[in-house]
Amino acid sequence: MTAAAGKGLEGVVASRTSLSFIDGLEGVLVYRGYNIHELAPNASFPESVFLLWTGRLPTRSELDAFEAKLAARRGLDPRTLEGLMSLPRDTVPMAALRTGISIDGLYDPDAEDNSAEANERKAVRLVARTPTLIAAIHRIRQGLEPLSPDPSLSLSADFVRMANGEPGTSEAVDALDRTLLLYLDHGFNASTFACRVIAATLGDMHSAVTGGVGALKGSLHGGANAKAMHTLLEIGELENVGPWLERAFAERRKIMGFGHRVYKTEDPRATHLREMSRVLTQQAGLGKFYEMSRELEDQMISQKGINPNVDFYCATVYYALGIPIDLYTPLFAMGRMGGWTAHVMEQHADNRLIRPRAEYVGEMDLRWVAIGDR
Repeated sequence: MTAAAGKGLEGVVASRTSLSFIDGLEGVLVYRGYNIHELAPNASFPESVFLLWTGRLPTRSELDAFEAKLAARRGLDPRTLEGLMSLPRDTVPMAALRTGISIDGLYDPDAEDNSAEANERKAVRLVARTPTLIAAIHRIRQGLEPLSPDPSLSLSADFVRMANGEPGTSEAVDALDRTLLLYLDHGFNASTFACRVIAATLGDMHSAVTGGVGALKGSLHGGANAKAMHTLLEIGELENVGPWLERAFAERRKIMGFGHRVYKTEDPRATHLREMSRVLTQQAGLGKFYEMSRELEDQMISQKGINPNVDFYCATVYYALGIPIDLYTPLFAMGRMGGWTAHVMEQHADNRLIRPRAEYVGEMDLRWVAIGDR
């Protein structure tokens, strides 16, 4: 009999990848050979997507051409917009995004073509259009008309404009771009693995990433950043952190934004987001949320030995930028779309159906009993 895997497939190596590497004991995250501490202060989100897709950093001319290609493909099919407008007004943004991506896939000219060339074209459209979809979803629920993309702006800058109806500050745009880079890829996490399982059936790219959005929607994955911000709002003030945490421990509540299935030390992405949170909350007059976050972090480490993950400080970064809390997870998806599409392309390039075994723990050798005798 094959040895049973750990619960939740913990510790199981499911396949090989050259996209990203994680060392959970040392707190290391690498994209295509580059440590995240090299990329986060220096690279842009599109530059990092190019790196993930091609395996190398672009030259200046290559990056300009890549950004121009993304800019030219941001526009949505009018039928996709019609589909979004037909959704109930109270549809949560992640459900709307899941539906919007699926609808847009119906009208993609390469929809059923899984060739490398078609996959690359679809990947460009998905990364380019996800910001447009999220901005449209946000405006539609406010009773506003979605705005058309402006190809003269960067991906992050255009998202801010399309969502808010006006340009964002350079600081806000840069901060958003940095968070997208930090969310870009992270090994075989739940949503990425869902994408690869679907891709392994030779499912198309839109099907795969729609599955990824569905997995990310869960509060134990992408939804944790919104939950972390709700926690801070519930705590309210710095002096409430200790008593609140004591009650939470007594009630066996899960403290969202803390702990990770891989990292046993600090999540390296949190290192950058912590500093971003400090600067941006001070600028926005919301410094108390950073102070509360630090106190909560200190107490969680001292009492439980648990470090914050990427979602914890990203919550206050987005709050300082004025982003509605229920858009936090869609923005996670906007960053992760570059990674999901990279994994679909990698899976299709050397495919084998993903079909693990299950350990059966039910009863055996039961005898049939006629319905009248049960």
